[in-house]
Amino acid sequence: MRLSAELPPSQLDGALRALSNAANHSAVWMGVSVGLGLAGGRARRAAVRGMLSVAAASALSNAVLKPLLPRRRPPAGTPEFHSRRGLPAPRSSSFPSGHSASAAAFATGVALEYPVAGAAIAPLAAAVAYSRVHTGVHWPSDVAVGLAVGSAIALSTRRWWALRTEEPATLGPDHPAQALPDGDGMVVFVNPDSGADDGTRAEVEAALTRARVVEFDAERDFGEQIDDVVTTLSPKALGVCGGDGTVVTVAAAAARHDLPLAVFPGGTLNHFARDAGVGDIASTAGAIGDGSAELVDLGTVAVDGEPPLTFVNTASLGGYPDSVRLREHWEPRLGKWPAAALAMARVLASATPLPVTIDGEHHSVWMLFVGNGRYSPADQVPMSRPEIHRGTIDVRYLLADRRFSRLRLVAAAATGTLGSSPTYVQKNTRSVTVEIDGESIALATDGEVIADGRRFDFRSEPQQVALYRAT
Repeated sequence: MRLSAELPPSQLDGALRALSNAANHSAVWMGVSVGLGLAGGRARRAAVRGMLSVAAASALSNAVLKPLLPRRRPPAGTPEFHSRRGLPAPRSSSFPSGHSASAAAFATGVALEYPVAGAAIAPLAAAVAYSRVHTGVHWPSDVAVGLAVGSAIALSTRRWWALRTEEPATLGPDHPAQALPDGDGMVVFVNPDSGADDGTRAEVEAALTRARVVEFDAERDFGEQIDDVVTTLSPKALGVCGGDGTVVTVAAAAARHDLPLAVFPGGTLNHFARDAGVGDIASTAGAIGDGSAELVDLGTVAVDGEPPLTFVNTASLGGYPDSVRLREHWEPRLGKWPAAALAMARVLASATPLPVTIDGEHHSVWMLFVGNGRYSPADQVPMSRPEIHRGTIDVRYLLADRRFSRLRLVAAAATGTLGSSPTYVQKNTRSVTVEIDGESIALATDGEVIADGRRFDFRSEPQQVALYRAT
């Protein structure tokens, strides 16, 4: 405090006073989070984790630690010091610094999701923390403990919200496909209604100048269109430019016709392309030219004994399909993401247990999730997919036939103990059969409701498609 007070007057005094005021009520972090949110992707996730960390750190510091550990603020010092740099002394306890806790929480939370952005924000967070000493409203030890509290809170969010790894999933063994320089001999199917408007199609056409590009007719069945094109053109490989719903249709056709597949992310949701590590168009085009491919699993589900339907990411029963239907109803008026958030909140508030028989065992569940491949982490909400090649599906369900199950699930998710909760079941298996003890319910795969039924036979179809991927 003495060293700070003895610094000669400068323009830094006003700047730090303004910065300290800007951090009141975490306003500066709200502003930064808005900018990150507009950037989307990792930046948006970083903003959300950062602000959740700020909320928790602020609550702990101001509502718990300050009342428990009261401490007087530093004395105002000399009149010169107070008039030059001082802020009105808050009436709350000096220990710990809430501003410092929020600054460290935001910077650490952002860094967990997006290290580059976290490194850029760290100097601003440090400046906010120091400004509390420079303006004379906190002792340095208040700031040090506040920084520690904020960082610890942000790090603890990993227990209930796992980090999403950016590493692509491991696929099956190498399966060299025919090399197609510039896409010669490949047909690329494009869905113009996928929702993306980022020039992906133009980039694909520029990278594969000799490929045939076919645009889907929204009025006809996509699978039938692919079969017609394969019969007419006899392509050497198939490509797809679209979202997950389009990818699964072309992937099923590639397996059906025993043709290698190239995936280009061109939709609103591109989870498969991200997980499989084929998000970069230039790299995938290079793999096509070199004939570099690896085998990948597909998931299938037979509904009420009908021919199996394919999924590349996930399938689910219970509340999620209902939320998808509500989202589709509200989306024209609200937009996709607001409609999705409101639909999920509506469904969870009114959810009722679903009586089922899973592989012969009777249960009551809130929701059932089936993933193609292994998802991670096993003991939390799945965030990433490290493997799509071992011939397994990831099955998870939330039991409703335990006492106070909804409350226990919320508590377990909040404390990071979901994996040890008796209300949560997770297993990796080759197949699973789910029978509904009641009326037919909706099935959703890869984000879309596709069927209603009472019996669902899920299974993994290992190494079904050779996927072009750069090595």
